[in-house]
Amino acid sequence: MDHRTRLYLITPPVITDLGAFETDLLSALDAGDVACLQVRLKGADGKTVDVDATRRFGEKLIEKVQARDVAVIINDRADLAAELGADGVHIGQSDGTFKDAKKWVGEHGIVGVTCHDSRHLAMVAGEQGADYVAFGAFCPTETKEAPTQAEPELLTWWQEMMELPCVAIGGITPANAEPLVQAGADFLAVSGGVWKHEAGAAAAVADLNAIFDRVAGA
Repeated sequence: MDHRTRLYLITPPVITDLGAFETDLLSALDAGDVACLQVRLKGADGKTVDVDATRRFGEKLIEKVQARDVAVIINDRADLAAELGADGVHIGQSDGTFKDAKKWVGEHGIVGVTCHDSRHLAMVAGEQGADYVAFGAFCPTETKEAPTQAEPELLTWWQEMMELPCVAIGGITPANAEPLVQAGADFLAVSGGVWKHEAGAAAAVADLNAIFDRVAGA
């Protein structure tokens, strides 16, 4: 198998101590290949973007992350992505249009789209020019309410039919990642599976990369 999955890291929904998190984050990025970091910081309702927290994170950490050759994606808010100098935005089905997002992040900015478990939504996103599509949730997740449950076969189908990269998301940990890697995910989006790993975030990143290497080499 010449296809190698990469890690799409997502921040925890709340960061109480940005200084302590910086230490964890940079050690995690140094522990193995990480393609990108999505900044997904949520307000008290757990759904809307915490704009102030996102700005604080961006001003302190975006350049440090990018210096490690890791792309930074802002969740939901293309305007914040543009303001903070991020590499792109990830939008859900209710976060405005692809066209508007692209206007904010520019020709070279990344726009990824949540497509739940829908082949149709993914094909529409691809036709509009999305840089990747995200399918999920594949596993039970505590990070956010998942409206749909996706099956690994969806990744295989997409990989066989389309050139556009696909991201698997939802409750993924080093313990349950391998079937999704084998199914053909280009990226695994992981949040709690890294930050809540009992051996620490760096160990989780190393474990996931070991899985990616093993499956790629099979």
